Amino acid sequence: MIDPLARVDPRALIASDAEIGPWVSVGPNVTVGSGTKIEAHCVIKGPTTIGEDNRIFPFCTIGDDPQDKKYQPDGNSILQIGDRNTIREYCSINRGTSQGGGLTKIGDR
Repeated sequence: MIDPLARVDPRALIASDAEIGPWVSVGPNVTVGSGTKIEAHCVIKGPTTIGEDNRIFPFCTIGDDPQDKKYQPDGNSILQIGDRNTIREYCSINRGTSQGGGLTKIGDR
């Protein structure tokens, strides 16, 4: 279910049983897995993959540019979140930098 007040880019891949709350912004190159619930006021940018059965509480920023002054957009910066994670309010999770291999990865549970 996608709340009518959410903004979801048509290039995002959202599982049919995922829940997207009001005032959530989901950008292109984002994949949201089955059973995942994203609550109000979150911003999800890509390239980001969010696995199954995650719960993301309000006011999170997921998949934005790395917080590194050396970061230069090169298309190789991604974020992967596994299955069955709980991400609490006001959390920021950024994509990886090229110096760190280009990947930020959160496993399961």
